[in-house]
Amino acid sequence: MMTARTIRIWSATHKWTSLICTAFMLLLCLTGLPLIFHHELDHLLGNEVEPPEMAAGTPHVSLDTVIAAAKAQRPGDVIQYVGWDPDEPDIVFVSMAKTVDAPPSELKPVVLDARTAKVLNEPKTQEGFMYVMFTLHVDLFAGLPGKLFLGAMGLLLVVAIISGVVLYAPFMRKLTFGTVRVQKSRRLKWLDTHNLLGVVTLVWALVVGFTGVINTWADLVIQLWRYDQLATMVAPYQGKPPVAPDRLASLDRVVATAREATPGMTPSFIAFPGTLFSSAHHHMVAMRGNAPLTKRLIRPVLVDGETAALTDTRELPWYLTALLVSQPLHFGDYGGMPMKIIWALLDIVTIIVLGSGLYLWVARRRTSVEARLGETVEEDRAIPDLTPAPVALRRPAE
Repeated sequence: MMTARTIRIWSATHKWTSLICTAFMLLLCLTGLPLIFHHELDHLLGNEVEPPEMAAGTPHVSLDTVIAAAKAQRPGDVIQYVGWDPDEPDIVFVSMAKTVDAPPSELKPVVLDARTAKVLNEPKTQEGFMYVMFTLHVDLFAGLPGKLFLGAMGLLLVVAIISGVVLYAPFMRKLTFGTVRVQKSRRLKWLDTHNLLGVVTLVWALVVGFTGVINTWADLVIQLWRYDQLATMVAPYQGKPPVAPDRLASLDRVVATAREATPGMTPSFIAFPGTLFSSAHHHMVAMRGNAPLTKRLIRPVLVDGETAALTDTRELPWYLTALLVSQPLHFGDYGGMPMKIIWALLDIVTIIVLGSGLYLWVARRRTSVEARLGETVEEDRAIPDLTPAPVALRRPAE
């Protein structure tokens, strides 16, 4: 049994971690809700490109032909990435910019039909409702500092949940689990409902909170991979001049080399020489599996940018694998629409928990932990929450 001093420590931990992170968690839940259905909303808003109807099995033109069409569409730009949507293999996404090392914010995508090399769209990715929701959710329009700040808030969320679980048992000893005292005051009913919904979302909040923290470290994790595994893979090319753009090998040959090195896998995207995921001498072909889980993971294949010869391929290190697994799990992308609906419902419940937690905290009365522990059910003893809302260890207003 915990002593009063131990309970005070856990109570203070829960209170302050909750107070600091709740407003930001509420923002993330509100912005995250539309992102769960980003494919569906893009389709509804007319932002999603669909290939024209053609006979099933219509063959794709060569990748070099597609690339030539993209260059003709934006003749002053260079290609950084070429990618495919695993659910729409007849569409090719070509990301272009003024220079090969331009930041992601300057990329201009061109969407082409893989069967005809016809340009389907040039979407504006830096504007619109979904862009605002995504950027607020990812970095608060503050870049890497914003990501790291939200990551810190996510860690506080995890601490708040764990401390709430620790505090729950001693404060529930005189009440049946899940009790909602409907005959009591409105504030007390909200408190009981708040805690019950907190229990319902406990595991989900931990999973989404922890995967969210991992996602905020994405830039740092990629840089670690560049200085770790990628540096080792390209070590034989150290000191050689970068491959000139006019001497790049055929992209069809590059993909053929990658397929031969990874039988049974499919290209996910190609990073051109000089970009973040490659070296100055290589194309990096990110190969993926075809199962629901493995299609979210990649195996990097480095191909000489001039000769299209295989340089190296290795399994991703654990830290990059953890990042790739956490991204779809964070938004509920693993199980199709049923999982998205479950994620959305849990998100809505969490919004209610967070909102009610703020209300309950504003209305709270300050009493000592010992006094609250000594209260009885007849005195309307409060139940602490298990979620990142600052409502634990409080006494209802008389």
